[in-house]
Amino acid sequence: MTAYQIFLTHIAELSDILNAISILKWDARTQMPPGGAETRGYQLATLTRVAQEHFVSDQTARLLDAAERELAGADPDSYPVRAVQQTRQYFDIIRRIPLDLVSDKAALEPVSEGVWAAAKQNNDFASFAPYLQKQLDLAKRQADAVGYQDHPFDALVFEYEPSMNAAKLRTLFNALKAGLLPLLGKIVANDKPLERDLWQHDYPVDKQKIFALEVAQQFGYDLNRGRLDIAPHPFEISFTRQDVRITTRYNAKYLPMALYGTLHETGHALYEQGVDPELTRTPLTIDFLGKYPVGGTSYGAHESQSRLWENQIGRSREFWEVHFERLREIFPEQMAGATPDLLYRSVNRVRPSLIRVEADEVTYNLHIMLRVEIELGLLEGSIQVKDLPEVWNAKMQEYLGVTPPNDSKGVLQDIHWSGGGFGSFPGYTVGNVMSAQFLAAAQRDTPGLDAALASGNYQPLLGWLTENIYRHGRAYSASELLVRSTGHDLTVEPYLAYLTAKFTDLYKL
Repeated sequence: MTAYQIFLTHIAELSDILNAISILKWDARTQMPPGGAETRGYQLATLTRVAQEHFVSDQTARLLDAAERELAGADPDSYPVRAVQQTRQYFDIIRRIPLDLVSDKAALEPVSEGVWAAAKQNNDFASFAPYLQKQLDLAKRQADAVGYQDHPFDALVFEYEPSMNAAKLRTLFNALKAGLLPLLGKIVANDKPLERDLWQHDYPVDKQKIFALEVAQQFGYDLNRGRLDIAPHPFEISFTRQDVRITTRYNAKYLPMALYGTLHETGHALYEQGVDPELTRTPLTIDFLGKYPVGGTSYGAHESQSRLWENQIGRSREFWEVHFERLREIFPEQMAGATPDLLYRSVNRVRPSLIRVEADEVTYNLHIMLRVEIELGLLEGSIQVKDLPEVWNAKMQEYLGVTPPNDSKGVLQDIHWSGGGFGSFPGYTVGNVMSAQFLAAAQRDTPGLDAALASGNYQPLLGWLTENIYRHGRAYSASELLVRSTGHDLTVEPYLAYLTAKFTDLYKL
């Protein structure tokens, strides 16, 4: 065996450990009884410590040195060189993070998530606040260990979106506000009630699942390598490209919740199922810092795919022209007298709302900006955990003109902070912006793509995305993928152009 092959065997063992951790996390969020949280925390802490020790070991250092010597002078864009480079980068960073910090984070996560789930259900922020404080304290310790120049947030966002920092995000947010706020103002001024509210009926959950899974499969989701379950907060998780699972949640009175939750997670799943098989169990399918086996190169790149398939495809007029009849077959009474146009307008209503995951495309990023500003304040110390409900409600009123009636629909609505995910929210907005760039490039490069989409043929789009994004795993950064496939680094223009054109037409502005 070559030095590189021996190195890959060692990293494959790390991948196996991380996949075992992911299975325990999936189970905790979908199947585990509430009483299992404490012991599950111990299990995760043990395996996470084993993974950390395996990665930062002297053996890793020796194998890494040997692989670097062997690959000296090789093509810098090749998968082996990228695999070794990225391993070295994260090896040097992770060695700075104390083992007890890693273990403490892993042990706290399932307990904190369990407390959050109960607090959300019972509208009881006070019961969750001590656990949120613990997560915040751990996040600050990690930021100090990783190191930063300008803001502790920069060290944390690096795990999720390495090309971003607090200063760049402020610039991005300002550019988006300049385009979104005037558009939102025009829409609100021109909004008129729909001639009929389609969500005044019951939509049985079993039938919702049938329709959503059919669409997911038409998009390209392979159920031989995937499954759909229920979770309080929808997510996708992969245990190599051969086992990529998604979850959603249902509301019998509101069909779009589960449908678009499923399509969103399908976008994530398509990314993971589309990774080149040769990258399985290699450094190019491992998030070393997050200790997560994943093929997506960053949270933003991943989110670009969930938002592309959910919104630009699944909320398009063409989508409902294709799929309306099948929906009416499944829900004949609920859809009696409806039309594809009414359904299209119903799932694209723009109205400032309370819940991020149910927000329309125009207001969604305002929800993200609010959360990032709060995270910056928490890390700086200008916002205290005990004051979060009040701060949250004030910012909701400032940005969206609505005030949550309770904390369950306010500060408790997202799972991210309960799992210690400080720095993860920017990926949603970065992904939104990326999605428009990728789709525009696919339309440029693929003759007949729009006609294919209009006929319900999603294979040409999936093929372009797989060739240019999915198959590479983590070999190239999100920025590199953008430049390689679209010709430009991240820019808001295609995204704002897409929103402006769509909603100007929809609202006759």
